[in-house]
Amino acid sequence: MTIALIFAGLLLLLFTGLPIFAGLALYGGALLLVTQGDLGSVTEIVFGEVNHYLLVAIPLFAFMAHVMIRGRIVDDLYNTAYTLTRHLPGGVGIATIVACTIFAAISGSSVATALTIGAVAIPQMIRFGYRPRFAYGLVAAGGTLGILIPPSGPMVLYGVSTDTSIGGLFMAGVVPGLLMAGVFIGWSMASTALTHRHLQREPRATLAEALGAIRRSLWAISLPLFVLGGMYAGLFTATEAAAAGAWLALLIALLVYRTIGLRDVWNSAVDACRVSAMLFMILAGASVFGHVLTKLRIPQQIVEAIIAADIGVTGFLVVMMALIFVLGMFLESIAIILITTPVIMPAMAHLGIDPIWYGVLLVINLELAQITPPVGMNLFTIKAITRAPIGEIVRGSAPYVLLMIAVMAVVMIWPQVALWLPGTMFAR
Repeated sequence: MTIALIFAGLLLLLFTGLPIFAGLALYGGALLLVTQGDLGSVTEIVFGEVNHYLLVAIPLFAFMAHVMIRGRIVDDLYNTAYTLTRHLPGGVGIATIVACTIFAAISGSSVATALTIGAVAIPQMIRFGYRPRFAYGLVAAGGTLGILIPPSGPMVLYGVSTDTSIGGLFMAGVVPGLLMAGVFIGWSMASTALTHRHLQREPRATLAEALGAIRRSLWAISLPLFVLGGMYAGLFTATEAAAAGAWLALLIALLVYRTIGLRDVWNSAVDACRVSAMLFMILAGASVFGHVLTKLRIPQQIVEAIIAADIGVTGFLVVMMALIFVLGMFLESIAIILITTPVIMPAMAHLGIDPIWYGVLLVINLELAQITPPVGMNLFTIKAITRAPIGEIVRGSAPYVLLMIAVMAVVMIWPQVALWLPGTMFAR
């Protein structure tokens, strides 16, 4: 009963529109005052949580993303994908997903992916005769790949919260991310064949066109390959990969594309600091709330309840995924990670659940949160780009909710879909 009341109170507070970091800090502080009688330990709690070397990766990856976005590499990425896929059924849709997949490995953000690719792809798809609803849904869903395909800010925070290898988490997101992209491409092709038969197929690109398109986007494609390949080969850790990626992005934008100046570099750094500060403030607030839950022995009570219910690994995962799916309709992804993860870690350890496997399932579920109303951020991003009715965007995204649930079920049934690649890494 105590558990339910505490979480109901927190959700009620967050639903008032109070900033997430403030809600977590104020509510956690109030509970700490009631249980401990003072707030003397708050500074130690917060400092202990944010004083992690691994968190340096967040501003570095954010800086890398902003530099590449300001460098205007998206047109090259999209045009290359379109040149290579235009002869296939749903070629423009396939190009959109391919561009989302590559850009996701640069930006690490669902909203940034949907916003940047959508601004290019949606007008192009509509111009080629696709129904607007189809274009809206495809870009909204494709944008969600931003937090599953590494680098991923939510994965970094989850890794810090659970003391799990961030490099392992990044590698674990690759195969499910590519599987998700493949499912979206399959749906695009099938949907085009069934409902867009009037579309005229473009001729296959000549070898010269294909090679020219690849050459133009080679540097952009090389960046995620460099970052992920370096981690996979054990050349550097996730934090070192973030620093190396930030330097390479800067060199590509300044020396190869020559599309940014010193003012753009400064603005990219400022934007990266803003994003990072927001995440760190939420992390600080969540650390106070998590400390109170530990003092009240709530994680231990959850373990005892699971033992008594005897629901097993599958039952636990199904219950957690259902709960997070519902929370995702109302709360921001980072808040969900930081509120739920510390509470269930002891239960996961008791059940023998691999934290990397659970982390991938969690992130897929958080992807769903981006396209489920009433607070699906990608839905509002598409509305901001197109000014289309939100109902039309929601209907266009609905099939992808089912597709993503299907991929999540595959990863749940066959854990090796997520765990195979991390198992082959050359650890450092």
